[in-house]
Amino acid sequence: MKTTKWVVSAISAGLATALLTTTNLAAAQVKIGVTLSTTGPAASLGIPEKNTVALLPKEIGGKSVQYIVLDDASDTSKAVQNTHKLIDEDHVDAIIGSSVTPNSLAMLDVVAQGKTPMISLAASAAIVEPMDAKRRWAFKTPQNDSLMAEAIASYMQKHGVKTVGFIGFMDAYGDSWLKGFDAAAAKYNLKVIATERYNRIDSSVTGQALKLMSANPDAVLIAGSGTPSALPATTLRDRGYKGKIYQTHGVANNDFLRVCGKDCEGELLPAGPILVADQLPDSNQVKKSALAYKTAYEKAFGSGSVATFGGHAWDAGQMLERAIPVALKSAQPGTEAFREALREALENIKDLPMSHGIMNTTLTDHNGLDNRARVIVEIVDGKWKLQSE
Repeated sequence: MKTTKWVVSAISAGLATALLTTTNLAAAQVKIGVTLSTTGPAASLGIPEKNTVALLPKEIGGKSVQYIVLDDASDTSKAVQNTHKLIDEDHVDAIIGSSVTPNSLAMLDVVAQGKTPMISLAASAAIVEPMDAKRRWAFKTPQNDSLMAEAIASYMQKHGVKTVGFIGFMDAYGDSWLKGFDAAAAKYNLKVIATERYNRIDSSVTGQALKLMSANPDAVLIAGSGTPSALPATTLRDRGYKGKIYQTHGVANNDFLRVCGKDCEGELLPAGPILVADQLPDSNQVKKSALAYKTAYEKAFGSGSVATFGGHAWDAGQMLERAIPVALKSAQPGTEAFREALREALENIKDLPMSHGIMNTTLTDHNGLDNRARVIVEIVDGKWKLQSE
């Protein structure tokens, strides 16, 4: 009887130990929360980003990686709600998202309070600048608006533009672009002679277009993102505007081409190298890493399906793949210590080749991209064509 009790006790202890070990292993896996705008006005950004998350590594540094993906419907309140859920309920180690600037800005307080690093897929420099207590937890993969605005202004000057009309979103994205382009315009001796704004969900911008045309600028810059950026372009052409139209890197996907159609023929924009990866010279330092993403995405989703916005999600994955092994040297996933170590590792990325550029982050620069992260592209015959600056 004693022997039987000892065997039962030993088996029970063994099962308990095995269960505890399994539980600890499960708890030690890396969790990445993702909130994207896969529906709503920014869906043309969020959908390729979501597709790309499915391609990110499932194991990093010997740890399995779980991605918890939520839709914020292009809505600021929903993005904040998702962020709270991912941090408070799912206990994620890092967050990727959101797709757009207003959502990402609204998430800053939540990630800072939760001491959880966030890699935004939105463009505005305001997400990571000026560096302060809450922005120390925020990083971003898209090029800063100021970097792209300078590329546009330089190109305009070289091609004889002297006066510019501006129409941009009536939100943080438009604000950032207006500020960035005003500074770039002054640097390159351009004069902004008319400024108009519109909402992402507007169905008409006729009034704004007519005011811009009455100022008779040499060129118009449309500071929007996704398919809503097509509305000012089509309206200006319908009303007979003959000047040059420029867009931002926020339109660099095929959905924009589909919606805008022939009205966007000849438009110019700055974009990440991934958009024209096949056209880059072999000497371009980003070509190899850009083609790596393009190949992976099109293998999964079909030829010609790659979009720059998906590239931003890919680059977030590249950042985590570089940073997680470093953080694991000092802490285990699921702990505040690991999140802090991961934040510090993300802040010290050096010479990381990505789909959009070469990243070098620092204590004060949580974007880490330079001129290698931009090219000038023209829409020719409904396709993207690389231009020389």
